[in-house]
Amino acid sequence: MIRREPTSSWPAPLGLALLTGLALVATGCQRKSQTAAPKVVLESCRESGLEGDVTCGTYEVYEDRAARTGRKIALNIVVAKALAPSPQPDPLFVLAGGPGQAATEIAEQILPAFARVRRQRDVVFVDQRGTGKSNPLDCDPQRPDAGLAEQLEEIDQIAELKRCLAGYDADPRLYTTAIAMDDLDEVRDALGYPKINLWGGSYGTRAALVYLRQHGERARTAIIDGVAPVDLRLPLSFAKDGQRALDLLLAHCEQDPACQKAFPQLRPELQALLARLQQQPVELTAEHPLTGAPEPVKISHKQFTSNLRGLLYVPEAASLMPLTISRASAGDFAPYLAQATMLSGGFQKGMSVGMFFSIICAEDAPLVKEEDIAQQTAGTFLGDVFTREILEVCQIWPRGFLPEGYHQPVQSAVPTFILSGELDPVTPPAYGEATRQHLSNSRHLVVPGVGHGVTSQGCVPRLISEFIAQGSAEKLDLSCAESLQRPPFFITFAGPTR
Repeated sequence: MIRREPTSSWPAPLGLALLTGLALVATGCQRKSQTAAPKVVLESCRESGLEGDVTCGTYEVYEDRAARTGRKIALNIVVAKALAPSPQPDPLFVLAGGPGQAATEIAEQILPAFARVRRQRDVVFVDQRGTGKSNPLDCDPQRPDAGLAEQLEEIDQIAELKRCLAGYDADPRLYTTAIAMDDLDEVRDALGYPKINLWGGSYGTRAALVYLRQHGERARTAIIDGVAPVDLRLPLSFAKDGQRALDLLLAHCEQDPACQKAFPQLRPELQALLARLQQQPVELTAEHPLTGAPEPVKISHKQFTSNLRGLLYVPEAASLMPLTISRASAGDFAPYLAQATMLSGGFQKGMSVGMFFSIICAEDAPLVKEEDIAQQTAGTFLGDVFTREILEVCQIWPRGFLPEGYHQPVQSAVPTFILSGELDPVTPPAYGEATRQHLSNSRHLVVPGVGHGVTSQGCVPRLISEFIAQGSAEKLDLSCAESLQRPPFFITFAGPTR
C-alpha cells in the first residue's frame, strides 16, 4: 500500500488540450516593513470555496503599455490573506496555465495545496490580461446545453474565431506574456509588496520565467510546475510528447500482471482501432452518459485521439484507458463517450480561447517550420492534424511583437524549485531539466506516477512550503516523493484490482 499525503485536484491544462511558476531568505519582517503603501483598495469579499479572510479588487493598466494611452484593462485581483497576525511581507503570487486560464478561477482547487504557505503569507491571484475578469478574450463555439452529438461535432473553427475577433473590445496583439508580466509587476507594486514568491503551473511556468527575466530583482523564490519554456514550439511538440505518455501507459500495463492478463493485445488493438477510424468515422446511436437520452453520434480519428490525449493528463483518468480502448476495439464506445463527456465539462472549460491564440501565435508558432512537422509527428497517434489546425488559425490571428531575444533560455539566480510529472503528456521532465541548466540556484523534482501538475500530490505541498520558508531548495529532502506511483489500472468498471 502506497501512502499518499492529502491531495486536492486542480485543473492542469497547457492549452486547449494543452495547454494549465515561479534571493533572499525572509527575515520575519512584519507588514509594516513594506516600502510603499498600497495603491489599490481591496475590499472583503466572498469567493467560492475560499475560506478565511479574502479581499478582492481591480487595478487598471493600459492595454498598450508602450503608448500609455487608449483602452485600459481592469485586472481582477483576489487575495487569500495570511492567517498569521503578523505575516511575512513576501506573498505567493499564482500564475495559471492554459494559456487562457484565469488565476482566480483555479483558486478554489489550488489553494488547499498552499495551506501551509498561507499560514505566514498572503496568496495572491491576478487574472492575466485576456482571462477571467480581466477583459477576457473568450470564444466558446459550443452551447452550454450542447448534446452529445454537438460535443463531438467538428466545427469550422476559423469562421467561429473570425466572429470572435470581430467582437473583441481588444487588440489581441497586446496579450503576450512579456506584456502581462509587466502588468503583474505593476500590480505587485500597487499592492505594496517589495518582493514576491512565484508559483506557475503549465503555461504559468513560462509566465514565471519571463517575470524572472524582466523583474527578477523583485522575486524572492519561484516554483514552476510542468515547465513550458520560452523556446517550446507549440503545437509541434504535442504529438511526440503525447506519444511518449501513451507509450509509458502501454508499457506499464504490460508490466502489470493483472492489466497484461486482461488486455494481452492492447497495442495491436489500439493500432487497428486507430487505422479503422483513420479510414472512416464510426457512426452509432449512443445514450448520453449523463441524461441517458439516445443520440446519433459520429466518432472521428481526430476526435478520438484528442480525447485520448486529454485523458493522459490525469493518471486517475488514464487508469481506465486500457479498458476503454479494449471495449472500443470491440465496438463498444460507451466507456469512451463517458470519458469524452467528462473532458468536455472539465479542464477544457473556463479557457479564454482568444488569449490562447494570442500567446501561441505570437510566441510559439513562428518557430515551427514546415519541414519539421512531418518529422515530429510521424508515427504518433495524434499525427499532424492538431498541429496544422492550430497553425491555420495563426494565419488569421493578429500576431503580437516579442522583445529581442525572447526565445533565449531564461537565466536567473533566483532560488527556483522545478517540478515535473513522470507521466506528463505535454510538459515532460525533459523540459524541466533543460530549464534547470540555466537557473543557477535551482533543483528539479520528477514525481513518479504523476501526470500534468504535481503541486497537490503527496508530500509536494509540504516541500513547497519548506522551500518558500527557507528561501532555498538546497536542503530539501525530496525522498518523500519517491514512493508515489501510477494509480492501478481498472480491469473492470467495478474498480482497480489493488
